Order: sequence, then C-alpha cells, then structure tokens
Amino acid sequence: MSSTNEATVIHVDDTAGKAPVTSAAPQPAAAAPTAPVQQQQRKGGGVPFLLRSGAEGFRRCMAFVDLLLRVVAFGPTLAAAIATGTSDETLSVFTEHFQFRARFDDFPTFVFFVAANAVAAGYLVLSLPFSVVGIVRPKATVVRLLLLIGDTVMVVLVTAAASAAAAIVYVAHDGNRRANWVPICMNFHGFCERTSGAVVASFLAVLVFIVLILLSACAIRRRQC
Repeated sequence: MSSTNEATVIHVDDTAGKAPVTSAAPQPAAAAPTAPVQQQQRKGGGVPFLLRSGAEGFRRCMAFVDLLLRVVAFGPTLAAAIATGTSDETLSVFTEHFQFRARFDDFPTFVFFVAANAVAAGYLVLSLPFSVVGIVRPKATVVRLLLLIGDTVMVVLVTAAASAAAAIVYVAHDGNRRANWVPICMNFHGFCERTSGAVVASFLAVLVFIVLILLSACAIRRRQC
C-alpha cells in the first residue's frame, strides 16, 4: 500500500513540474460593420445615382428620361409657333395698290396653331422643375400625377391644332377642284414651306407627348406595386 501511494505522489509531482499545456485560443470574430457602413450599403454604396438597382432606381431613370424628353419637345413646339407666326409673303408681280399677300393671321386655323404650340412650349418649361422633383424624390406620386394630367391636356391641344393646320396646308398645296379652291403654293412658296415645316414639327412634339404620358403612367403603376 505504501509503495502504491509513493508512486502516485511521484506521478503527481512529475506532471506538476511540466509547463501547462494551453489550448489554442479561438480566433476573434470579424467585427460587424459600423452603422454608417451599413447605411451606405443599404443606399447603394458606390453605385451611380441613376443606376441603383431596385424599384427606386428604375423610377429615377424614368424620371431622368422624362426630363430629357421635355427638353427635346420644347424645340419643335417653339419652332412651330415661331415659324408660323412669322410666315408672311407678298407677291412682287403686282403693283403697289393691287397685291396678293399671305399671312398666318389671315387663317384662323393658323392663329389657333400658333397659340397652341406657344402654350405647349410654355408648359414644357414650367414642367421642368416638377420633372426634376421626380428624379430627386422618385416616390412623389402626386408630382407624377400632375405631369400626367398636364401632358394629356397638351397632347389633345397640340394634336387638334396640328390636325387643323395640316388640313389647311393640304388645301394650299393641292387645292380642291370640286370646291374651286385653287392651290396657292404655286405662288406663295415661302409661306407654304414655313407652314408645312411647322406642322411636321408639331406632330413630332405630339409623339414626344405620347411617350411622356406612357412614362408617367408606368411610373405611377410601379409606385403602386
């Protein structure tokens, strides 16, 4: 019994003299990103302003295209109003007391055409700040709804004016034998060229207005989803 106890004591002393074996310490976990980093990742980080993914980025891109189209449509409407409003031609083959003259205000249709295009051009300028708001705040549904209503009114107004002016331009070019309407464009070349170009420009503005209406309707639909 005594020998057994002595061996046990020696065994304990032997192990006690050895250096304690330490287990490998667990590696510290990666630090969680701070709050500013999380907010930056949530908002898109370094992704460009107009190319961020998701519904908000899609709406912002459509609003940017809407702004560009309004700038594009301003040119044709203003050009149509100026070209028609300054169309004035007098035939030089007659005397001072006997002249033939063609002016836009001789035709009520052209007066309406000039007024409609001038109103459309002014509306496009006034709508630019609202379009910019759509880029900065893509969830602003009220602004997009106001633009949709205004674009619809303008497309109806400009379409009516351009269609009426196109009828007058057609008669001026070809006349009407049954009604004994003689074509005047064989004499008033400059007048007919200016008014014809103005009608074409006005119809181009109508196409742009239609695209604007589709964009506004699509943006409102995406906000409701």
